[in-house]
Amino acid sequence: MNLLSDPVGVSHYLIVGAILFTTGIVCMVVKRNALGVLMGIELVLNGANVNFVAFGSPVLRGEQASILGLDGQLMALFVILLAAAEAAVALAITLNFYNNHATVDVDRADDLKG
Repeated sequence: MNLLSDPVGVSHYLIVGAILFTTGIVCMVVKRNALGVLMGIELVLNGANVNFVAFGSPVLRGEQASILGLDGQLMALFVILLAAAEAAVALAITLNFYNNHATVDVDRADDLKG
């Protein structure tokens, strides 16, 4: 089985989702500023969304799995809503930190310790 010559199937979507997920993890670990970490979190959530939609495909779940057949798509929609709320809150925190410290370097956030 050659993934490059086969028609696009569920395995292709799972590979793309895994690549997005691991790229997001690497971005969260490597980046030092808050915006880079936020971009990594968004990549992780988008990789999970691609996998949710792939796992909800009729090829994997069969036709009798649910009434509507939109389980993966509904899970992805909830993740998108949570990601939008997370991005709004995280950007507000980042802007507040930038106003106080004139930088978004996460190593400078030591004054937040208890």
